[in-house]
Amino acid sequence: KLPTMKMLLSLIALLSVAPLANAAPPTCYSRMLSLSKEITESFKELQTSEDADSCVMMLPKLYLDIHNYCVLAKLREFVAYPRCDTVREVSELKEKARSLYTIMISYCRRDLVFFTDDCSALENPILPPNKPS
Repeated sequence: KLPTMKMLLSLIALLSVAPLANAAPPTCYSRMLSLSKEITESFKELQTSEDADSCVMMLPKLYLDIHNYCVLAKLREFVAYPRCDTVREVSELKEKARSLYTIMISYCRRDLVFFTDDCSALENPILPPNKPS
């Protein structure tokens, strides 16, 4: 009975590690994509927060599409915006935007393909419809 129990425990351990073995390490592209989505979502939350500071409402719009060449200018504009530096959430967001910009122009520039240079698409994005729950 004991060898059967050991074999069963070994099988369970092996099966619990199997999903981790299939997980691919993050690539430059996946890191850029996830960070851009994280920044866009954080910005939306900041703008819609009940206790949003008045300067937060004046921040440049921040919808990021890493396949749009204008995203580089959008990131530079946002990071250089002179106001709201005293708002902790804005400072954190600017730091994330700075990190994304650095990743895009130095570490991952070969992994990125721009499909458009439509700057107005970053101002008034066409968002996909909400999925029904």
